[in-house]
Amino acid sequence: MSATAFSSICFNRGHCWMNKDLRKQRYGKPPVKCLIKSGNTTSQKTVRVGVLGASGYTGSEVLRLLANHPEFGVALLTADRKAGQPISSVFPHLGPQDLPDLIAIKDANFSDVDAVFCCLPHGTTQEIIKGLPKHLKIVDLSADFRLKDISEYEEWYGQPHRAPDLQKEAIYGLTEALREEIKNARLVANPGCYPTSIQLPLVPLIKANLIQISNIIIDAKSGVSGAGRSAKENLLFTEVTEGINSYGVTRHRHEIEQGLTDAASAKVTVSFTPHLIPMSRGMQSTIYVEMAPGVRIEDLYEQLKLSYEDEKFVVLLENGVIPRTHSVKGTNYCLINVFPDRIPGRAIIISVIDNLVKGASGQALQNLNLIMGFPENLGLHYLPLFP
Repeated sequence: MSATAFSSICFNRGHCWMNKDLRKQRYGKPPVKCLIKSGNTTSQKTVRVGVLGASGYTGSEVLRLLANHPEFGVALLTADRKAGQPISSVFPHLGPQDLPDLIAIKDANFSDVDAVFCCLPHGTTQEIIKGLPKHLKIVDLSADFRLKDISEYEEWYGQPHRAPDLQKEAIYGLTEALREEIKNARLVANPGCYPTSIQLPLVPLIKANLIQISNIIIDAKSGVSGAGRSAKENLLFTEVTEGINSYGVTRHRHEIEQGLTDAASAKVTVSFTPHLIPMSRGMQSTIYVEMAPGVRIEDLYEQLKLSYEDEKFVVLLENGVIPRTHSVKGTNYCLINVFPDRIPGRAIIISVIDNLVKGASGQALQNLNLIMGFPENLGLHYLPLFP
């Protein structure tokens, strides 16, 4: 998407104020209505959705986004440690939504569910997804199915893969890069936030042979919500505020390298360091690359423009405009721009996303839209939250 189009988007399009005939014309198939019961009310939705792990940040963000979705209705919410409680007791901001109470996964009845968002912690979802009914469409927001090589999974996560057969059918869910594969998937491994912000600008440039793959340096920063909702000493307010710290040095690059290696059809190793920033949400990746011989900064810009001018959520800004995390807060957008480095032959790429939306729940909804045959931007028309 161009910066001009981004600035003039009408956010009324794609909402639920359309009749049956118009929906059939727009989606290419007639809607099949089902009843979603929640509390004392009943509403009509075409797809019945479950959210596993609804008490975490990505689960709550899925619910926030689904409140604006005309076709997906929430039929099931799980949170083992919060079982029996209403969602409002865990997330008061979701109280106005008429949602089912939380239950334990072992008590869940999936016979009235068409699709699930799996928002459980890394290392816990393989066994759970392996035991789910085969009719379910699944988008997994954990890291458990992102690495195609199960031996690499064991190396990086310190435990053997518990569902190797399922790994073979899992499709990596970087929407803009693997859209056609996602449409036909049953299980999608939703990308991580850092890999999303890094691969979106780099994959088109690598595929076009415009940058060298041997000297990529990535300096990335994330809001604290990227570390999850669990109580941890290093995430206390006094530990995080008024400071910045690096973490996972040399240990947090495997998913990034897998995607870039696929794009290059050759092994890519990057220098990547993530940092924690004292803000609730948002992510910026500053990427330093060496251009291929004879390539100019204008060539990088034109390739990104060509790659994303028709995309719904990836926006190449006007020349010279620096992406800011404020400009994507609460949205599914990724803003990108490229700048000349003072070192000849090198370029600086800046990419920003909301780590909880395009970096997690928003891209997950984008992927489930594709799987279920709906426009991928349905239910994702949100303006940035500012200030």
